[in-house]
Amino acid sequence: MDEIPFQLDDRARDIQSRARTFTEDVLFPLEEEAERRGGILPDDVIEDVKRAATEAGLTGGLHSPEYGGQGWSRMEWALVEEQWGRSTNAIHWHVPNAYNVWHHASEEQIQKWLVPALRGEIRDAYAVTERDAGSDPSRIATVAEPTADGFRISGEKWFVTTGDVAAVYIVMANVIDDGRKLPTLFVIDRDAPGVEIIDDPAFTHSYPDGHPTIVFRDVEVSADDAVGGIGGGDDLQRAWFLEERLGIAARCVGAMWRLLDETVAWAAGREQGGSRILDYQGVSFPLADSAADAAAGRLLTLTVAEMADRGVDLKVVHGKASMAKLFTSENAWRCADRCVQAFGGRGYLRSNVAERFLRELRVDRIWEGTSEIQRLVTVRGLERRGVERMLH
Repeated sequence: MDEIPFQLDDRARDIQSRARTFTEDVLFPLEEEAERRGGILPDDVIEDVKRAATEAGLTGGLHSPEYGGQGWSRMEWALVEEQWGRSTNAIHWHVPNAYNVWHHASEEQIQKWLVPALRGEIRDAYAVTERDAGSDPSRIATVAEPTADGFRISGEKWFVTTGDVAAVYIVMANVIDDGRKLPTLFVIDRDAPGVEIIDDPAFTHSYPDGHPTIVFRDVEVSADDAVGGIGGGDDLQRAWFLEERLGIAARCVGAMWRLLDETVAWAAGREQGGSRILDYQGVSFPLADSAADAAAGRLLTLTVAEMADRGVDLKVVHGKASMAKLFTSENAWRCADRCVQAFGGRGYLRSNVAERFLRELRVDRIWEGTSEIQRLVTVRGLERRGVERMLH
């Protein structure tokens, strides 16, 4: 599990081990129930998941212990995300956590929102995407007009993950100042007047939270509700994208690990025509290709995490995180497709891990920047930072 060209100290190995035990003992047994229930587990089961995660020391990984987090390095965090990726149905979303934006919040905001989130009492949601602004945040139309007491926010956000259950929204809006648009993040209470969920569509996967459309109609906020300063939204957005893309890459690596575990075991024990189906090249060669993909993706992902910990130029890390997301998300879905094929008819059952991953991994090529966007980020890195820095 940890045969990588990085020296993991005892702390990292312990974190990795605790995350693996939690994933296998708590998350795996709940997957089929979650699937049957459309992703929504009973409240008492959710509380059990939170309690087990808290006891295992897995809550709020990248946040400060001062506020209830663990203070992990990026490497430690990536090792845990890899374990989360081995499970289906996103049950790990119930592990108390919060977005990295809170690193830049005021002490008052932290005490009001972050601390309760890391105790598992509330959830937060990040509202950026719009009808005409998906992977291109420069097209965001939501505005924050200055008022005597702060700002008045108006706009509509799509695909707000966890927006159906969150107590607080982190909203990207353009502050209008003398005709200029200053991208800024604002913290908005879900119960604030003018906040309304207008659509909560169904999606391909069976996950615990929805991705609703939320409208903000003349929502009044104070200047103290801005995070990271007026006009600081782009920098915070890039930091958010870097973390989310690296997390997706780590989880995709974990998914390939689980898929190959399940499928190799099945193919080695299943006989057709007097031979194990693993001995037929039509089955074994695609699995071998996916094993190479998983190993390469893991090395790339953990390399990016290690570079982030060393403080390497953020633009280089950002470009390599995009490469990691691109490579792992494309190959993880291909791995799931191959594994469904190896299982045959059984691979089309929702009780089969490969079937669930086939549906769930598809979105990783879309959210937090499509594969096409990752290719653009990567090629710009090749041009601006140089081929050698992007490859080595």
